[in-house]
Amino acid sequence: MRAIIVEDEVLARQELVFLIKAHSSFEIAAEFEDGLDALKYLQTDEVDVIFLDINIPSVDGVLLAHNISRFAVKPYIVFITAYKEHAAEAFEIEAFDYILKPYSETRIKAMLQKLEGAIAAGSRKSEEPVKLSSSKVNLWKNEKIIVVDADEIYYASAQEKTTSVITKDEEYSMALSISEFHSRLPQDRFFRCHRSYLVNLSKIKEIIPWFNNTYLLRLRDLDFEVPVSRGKVKEFRQIMRL
Repeated sequence: MRAIIVEDEVLARQELVFLIKAHSSFEIAAEFEDGLDALKYLQTDEVDVIFLDINIPSVDGVLLAHNISRFAVKPYIVFITAYKEHAAEAFEIEAFDYILKPYSETRIKAMLQKLEGAIAAGSRKSEEPVKLSSSKVNLWKNEKIIVVDADEIYYASAQEKTTSVITKDEEYSMALSISEFHSRLPQDRFFRCHRSYLVNLSKIKEIIPWFNNTYLLRLRDLDFEVPVSRGKVKEFRQIMRL
C-alpha cells in the first residue's frame, strides 16, 4: 500500500514518517512540502492514501483535497493539521480522518490500523472518470490552478511529456498524457481525431478534405488547423454525418 505525505514542516514530516513506518505497512512513495508539486505527482502516480496538512505552499490542503476528490480512483485523505476550523469541510469531501496537532502516537496508530483495514476490505471509492457530469476542468498556468469551462477549450495536443491545452486566449500545459486528459472531458463534445490531437467538436468552423482521404479541421477564432488521421476518419464521418 502506497502513501504520500504533504507537509511543509520538516520535523513534523519526519515524525509522521517514523510513526507510519512503525505502525503500518504503508510504503512512503513520496514526500512533498508544496501542494502544487503533490498534485502534479498525483496526476501520473496512483497512491492509496494521502497524509495532508492544510497550511502548505502554492495550493492549500483543502483545495488540493477538492481536486483529488474528482479523481477517477480516489485515494484516502487523512488531514493532519493544527487548524480545527476546516474539519467540517474536510468531511464534506469525505476525508477518512482529521487529526489535530499536536497528536499522540496512540491516535496515529489507531488511525493507521483503521485505514489499513478499510483498504484491505477494498472500500476505496472508485467511479467512472468525470465526463458530461462535470463542465469544469482544472488547468495549470504560472504555477496556479485555473478552473475553466470545458467548452472554452478548442483543442489539445500531445507534447513530449505533457499535453498542451488551447483556449481562445490562453495555452496551458498539463503533466498528463493526452489520453488521460481526454478522459476528464465531456466525451460527447471532445473527439480524439489523431494520436497527438483532440478537438472540441463545437469549435470546428470548416472541414477541409486533405491527402489520403483525411481532413483538416479549421477552428473558429484561431488561426490553426487540427488534423484528422486516417484511422479516425470513419468515426469522424459518423459523428459529423458526412
